Amino acid sequence: MLRGDEQEKERILSLAARLREAERPIRVLRTIAWPPEVRERFFAAGERELPRPTYQPPACGPTLEAVAAMRPELGGEGAIDRWLERVARAIEGGARMLAATGTEDFYHHARELYGTPTTVLIDGVHTPLDLARQLDEVLSGFDRVDLGAPAPACHSADVVAERMRAVLPQVFGDDGLKVEVVDHLSANAVAGRGGVRIRRGACFSDRDLVQLTEHEAFVHAVTSLNGAAQHHLPLLGAGHPGTTKTQEGLAVFAEMISGAMDPHRLRRLADRVLAIQMAIDGADFLQVYRYFKERTGEREQAFENARRVFRGAPLTGGFAFTKDVVYLDGLLRVHNFLRAAVAARRIDCLRLLFCGKLDLEDVPALGQLAAMGLLEPPRYLPPWADDRRFLVSYLAYSSFLNRIDLARVREHVEKLLAETPVPAPATAQG
Repeated sequence: MLRGDEQEKERILSLAARLREAERPIRVLRTIAWPPEVRERFFAAGERELPRPTYQPPACGPTLEAVAAMRPELGGEGAIDRWLERVARAIEGGARMLAATGTEDFYHHARELYGTPTTVLIDGVHTPLDLARQLDEVLSGFDRVDLGAPAPACHSADVVAERMRAVLPQVFGDDGLKVEVVDHLSANAVAGRGGVRIRRGACFSDRDLVQLTEHEAFVHAVTSLNGAAQHHLPLLGAGHPGTTKTQEGLAVFAEMISGAMDPHRLRRLADRVLAIQMAIDGADFLQVYRYFKERTGEREQAFENARRVFRGAPLTGGFAFTKDVVYLDGLLRVHNFLRAAVAARRIDCLRLLFCGKLDLEDVPALGQLAAMGLLEPPRYLPPWADDRRFLVSYLAYSSFLNRIDLARVREHVEKLLAETPVPAPATAQG
């Protein structure tokens, strides 16, 4: 069924609207955020005691009851019904996870929603932990190599906000997007339909500005606003846990494809995966904090990194909030989806990814909803997604690389490099 059948359309829209209402109280990052006092007490105690965050989970009962009441109407065989069922499970999982905040069960629900570092990818072989270890091994070899980066800089949140406001019109035009600096935030910057918020006191480099613009504004804000504009399907404006992997993967891919990525940022994403595995294997907060402190040399950044691993979960080891696995996991999935879509000559599916908050598995359902006249095309697109000539060229070449035997190429290149002298370090000219 693609067109017609008004009764079926009404059923779909009714279920989607009810799921949207059930989802509204489930705000994961807001619920598990640590107030600044937790960090202040940790440093005041000499970095020797486990932090003691407290949480106030929302009333999750009404959400679970609402989804349970819909169960008899869910579970159909078509792509749209499978989409609705996936959303219902994600909302239930998010509610159960928040209800268990601070307990061991929180971790068990988190791993069901977001996966773990050892969750096997669609190829049935590799895992996010494999990629994290590979990145760590390769990038650590450049620790003492001058890659031509500018001198370290620390731009304030106000400077970053001002510069971001100057570049946003290229996507949002005269509609504008609010950029504000706030005192308390769960990350250095977050974005949604209300705009971009930047944490006061955070330190940003020149490259951070480009990364935040591509990641937060041109993906997270774009999908939030496009989802909010879906007057038939407001559910696509909901950022429930079932959308996180694709949303973060799309945002990191945006950093890659736009040239905003750098080794520091990529290694930071890998470190998060490695640290989550450490916690699952038994490391407590103090051990993970020291790991990050050794890696970064900065106690404030080390605390923030460790906090991301443990927020919502017990801090004593064996448990973690596994959400940060999705950055690398999602990147792999999004990149491979786009490569395969181009190889199949289905670049038309690219725009579906920006119609709102969704998962890659939702693409068939969204295509059918569009054919039924229930899905609006995306109002906003990031520059790299709007330039399909460049994207098709890049992905067509990238898809061919899988056919190359990298082991043989590497063996040949290593022989060449073995005969190539390493240049002496450059000396300062007087």
